[in-house]
Parts: sequence; C-alpha cells; structure tokens
Amino acid sequence: MTALENVSIQQAIVHKVGNPTRGEQLLLSPHPLTLNDDLVRSLLVRYLLAPFSENEIYHFTHLSDVQMNEVYRYVREIFEQPKRFVAVSQLLAKLLYSKSTHARVKDGELYVVYFENVFFEGESQPAIGIFKSETKETFLKVFAHGKGWELGAEDGININKLDKGCLVFRTESENGFRVSVVDHTNRQETQYWVNDFLQVQPLANSYQHTNQVMGLCKLFIENEYAEKFDIQRSDQIDLMNRSIDYFRTKEQFDMNEFAAEVIHHPEVVESFMQFKRNFEDNRRFEIDAQFDIHGAAVQKQQKLFKSVLKLDKNFHVYIHGRRDLIERGYDEAVGKKFYKLYYDEES
Repeated sequence: MTALENVSIQQAIVHKVGNPTRGEQLLLSPHPLTLNDDLVRSLLVRYLLAPFSENEIYHFTHLSDVQMNEVYRYVREIFEQPKRFVAVSQLLAKLLYSKSTHARVKDGELYVVYFENVFFEGESQPAIGIFKSETKETFLKVFAHGKGWELGAEDGININKLDKGCLVFRTESENGFRVSVVDHTNRQETQYWVNDFLQVQPLANSYQHTNQVMGLCKLFIENEYAEKFDIQRSDQIDLMNRSIDYFRTKEQFDMNEFAAEVIHHPEVVESFMQFKRNFEDNRRFEIDAQFDIHGAAVQKQQKLFKSVLKLDKNFHVYIHGRRDLIERGYDEAVGKKFYKLYYDEES
C-alpha cells in the first residue's frame, strides 16, 4: 500500500490471544496504546499497512445474511460509534479466541487500529485494521558496558513481516465493505483467519478472476493432469508455459478459447472443467466464462509457475517453449533415462 506518510492512527489497542485447546489465556487490555513517539507511530503504520495490496479485495459474507457476520458487525459499530472502540476491540479478541482451536494455531498479539487518511481507490478514507502477530524473532542488541560494548539478545517482532491482517475500508458497507486481507502464515488446515474468523470472500473483479484462474491452472497441471494422464514432467512444463503465454498475450480471457488453444485434447478439457467446478466449490468463488485479464495478477501468478525440469541432483533444465525440440528416451547400455535437446545456437 502507498502514501503511508499521510496515514494517521486515531486509536490502537493490543490484546493477547492464545489457543484455548492448549490452556493459553485471552488477556484483554483495558485501554488503548499511548503512541506519543512519532517514530514508533511511523514504524507501526508501515508494519501494519505496507503488506496490503489494493488489487486483492474481499468483502464480508455469511451463508444467510452479512448482518450475521460478527466481524462485519463489530467493524461497522466502530465506524459508527468510535467511542466504543475499546469495548468492541475486546469483543473481536474474544471472537478470535473462540476460533483459535486448531492445534497449529499459535498464540500472539491482536492489534485493532482505527486509521484516518488511508489512500484507497483514488481517495483518502478511514479504515479499521485487525492484525495478528504470531511470529517472534530473536534480535541481537549492542549496549555500552564500561568503556566497551556488549551483546544481548531480545525477542521481538520483525516489522517487515506481518503475519495476519485485515484492513476494512469505510465503503460499500451494505455489500460487506471493501476488505484487504493478508495471511502469510496460512496453511490449508489453519485457514481460521480468513474462513472462520473473518468470513470473507474475494470480490469478483478482473484481478481476482485472473488470479483465481491462473491458480486453478497451476493446481490442475501439477496434480490432476500429472496423475490422471500419466504424462512426463516436460509435458507438464509445456502446458504451464502455454497457459502463461495465453495470459501474457491476451487482453481478455475466454474459457472456450483457452480450452481449445491451450489444453487441446477433449479428454483433458473435460477433466479440467470438472476440476474447475470442484475448485469453485472449495473456494466459494464462481469463475466467469469471460473477463478482462489483469496484468498485476498475471505478474504475481507467473512467479509461481515453475518451468524447471530437475534431473536427479545433477541437472536443472529450464524449458521456456518448443516442446517438440525435446526428446526423451532410455539408454539400455548405461541403464539410464536421457533427454535430447535440439537447438541452433548456444550462449
């Protein structure tokens, strides 16, 4: 997130939230933080807000009615009644504590912050942040000792690594607000932050559609395609490269066109469409048949597409295209597999 120098903190509070299944406590602070040091305020703003992206936007949801989403109700109450900030922040901490029951959920500090002048969608507006710090790091501290210096060790928070966060902008409240989410310690089995606590879903815009479809393609190629059709790693990489090229060169995504130009084979297309339906059900996100391709999402996702062919521990072959110039075989004389690469020049 940009323009952080203009952001001001109106109120901030910290609560300690443990894991109740391990007998860890919930410790509620009775008063907000006293932030008289300008440097501390500046560092706190950067630590809490810098990881967020304007592109990845969500909104609060509920199976029946968004009004029944507790985090949504608490955030709306703070916006409408700022004097209730401390009491409502305690309710948020109690709710998170009740959701922190998975064995892998770590204890940590819950920050609730009321910001002003957060730049979003072309204008400055108020926002409420809910953040959790779970990871502690050990830092060396140099201090004076007599006429010399000594070293000590202290545990603290790395201000360049926000673990979990949620930033709610005061806009589109009737549709669940506009929400940006960070979850850097997320595991499949501990998605309590996004699914159980916040209950948010991606906003169906071009960024999210591009992001979701490219994620779908990657999962399909690495799992379903590899296992169901008994293909070689070089064929996987070839399909990955064709998928990336489609998103790089097209301005609009068309599902039928993508299936015909990239996937080709009818039986693979059928498998891909079934995989897509399961993907949509699991993510609770319906992918449109057509949408504008978002460049920032392509740039983000293509970093996750690995086009490396690893041969034992001796060779890494980077394949960028032309699957027809790669030949795979087996040499009976030496009892080993081989790849033959055809090329014109070397550099």
